[in-house]
Amino acid sequence: MSKINRDVLRECVEAVLKGSLTDKKRNFQESVELQIALKNYDPQRDKRFSGTVKLKHIPKPKIKCCILGDVQHMDEAKANGLPSMSADDLKKLNKDKKLVKKLAKKYDAFLASDSIIRQIPRILGPGLNKAGKFPTPLTHSDNMMAKIDEVRSTIKFQMKKVSFYCNRVLSFL
Repeated sequence: MSKINRDVLRECVEAVLKGSLTDKKRNFQESVELQIALKNYDPQRDKRFSGTVKLKHIPKPKIKCCILGDVQHMDEAKANGLPSMSADDLKKLNKDKKLVKKLAKKYDAFLASDSIIRQIPRILGPGLNKAGKFPTPLTHSDNMMAKIDEVRSTIKFQMKKVSFYCNRVLSFL
């Protein structure tokens, strides 16, 4: 496989998007996935890696975010119609593994206030970390909705045992 010219790739993506709008209506959400294959990379010998990439477009618009915050962030979340939990609500889970796992399954991402983010491992245990959903920090100077859009437009990748990677980068109706 060789490198693809940027102009050719752009034309192909535009043709797919145009076809999606003009063809018959589908009963599912269409998406574009990016698949990357690494040459001369041996996963058994070479170091494994992971990271995140922020995209211009939001590939996951229906992602459910929960705010773990102090009083100010809780009020802001209520005003925006977002689910939120305080430190007291988290303490009610009482490090119960099943309840923490259920919480992690219920939401796709978490945002936490600076004051609470340090207490989360003590309050909940390692449950959110194991699920790969440790909260993103949220400061009082940040715009909450902009931060949620940033979380929705960020994709995570990690290279473990295979030398190629595939992830959704664009969703459209």
